[in-house]
Amino acid sequence: MTAREVLAGTTGPAVAEKPVVGRGTQLLAHGGLILFSLLATLPTLLIIMNSFKDRLSIFSHPFALPTPSTFTLEGYQTVATSANFALFFLNSLTVTVGSLLLIVLTSSMAAFALSEYRFRLNTLMGLYLSIGIMVPIRLGTVGILNLMVDLHLVNTLWALILVYTAQGIPLAVFVLTSFMRGVPRDLKEAARIDGASEYRIYGLILPLVRPALGAVTAISMIPIWNDLWFPLILAPGEKTKTVVLGASAFLGQFVNDYNAVLAALTLAIVPVVLLYVIFSRQLVSGITGGALK
Repeated sequence: MTAREVLAGTTGPAVAEKPVVGRGTQLLAHGGLILFSLLATLPTLLIIMNSFKDRLSIFSHPFALPTPSTFTLEGYQTVATSANFALFFLNSLTVTVGSLLLIVLTSSMAAFALSEYRFRLNTLMGLYLSIGIMVPIRLGTVGILNLMVDLHLVNTLWALILVYTAQGIPLAVFVLTSFMRGVPRDLKEAARIDGASEYRIYGLILPLVRPALGAVTAISMIPIWNDLWFPLILAPGEKTKTVVLGASAFLGQFVNDYNAVLAALTLAIVPVVLLYVIFSRQLVSGITGGALK
């Protein structure tokens, strides 16, 4: 028997080849994704790029990169002298980080309880939390405002942190519960046999669901940073303005100063884009893991 006959499989049954997706289909899919990515990112890139150009170049060559003759920081100088964006950034960062910490802590504890313990209202509690995903929290704006007035939290960052925490918990619990149910029960039982407390077991599970925690963080972060509704209603004071509210007020004041407008928009956009890039891998891992489950 020759080597060619062995390689040809003459001594055994032929192995069926798996169907291969056509190259044309792959190119079409990748072309569609590239086009969508360009449509999504091009406006942001144009804003950032034109914020470093003089006013004449913004209108005459909006798609051109800044050159030594067109480069200017006039818009950023106007922003620095006319608005306290450093304080606005600090407020937004405090609200976003504080809300995300509370969302991750409370939702992971609730997800651990729903996935680990079987009690009479387990399913009903999960359905009750799911309602928060379908019903926008803005429908309760009047009640939330009255509650914050009674608690003397109006024009404080705590008002925003508590509202955003309540807004993000339902979806976070829904995502984390499915991941925690996928953790092998033998690991938890072995920890209990070794004498670990429930809090210790909860702490041991968190690293195993890290992709889900990253996905929850990325999903919850953008709505919190970009929100204008609740900062305008609950914290419109000059000392509690977020960067989005501060940028909106600035745009209304300098609506004809396009250098300043683009600079303010850039300062409001870039931080959340950078944070999203940092957590994007965890977001993709979490979504992929959830789909496989």
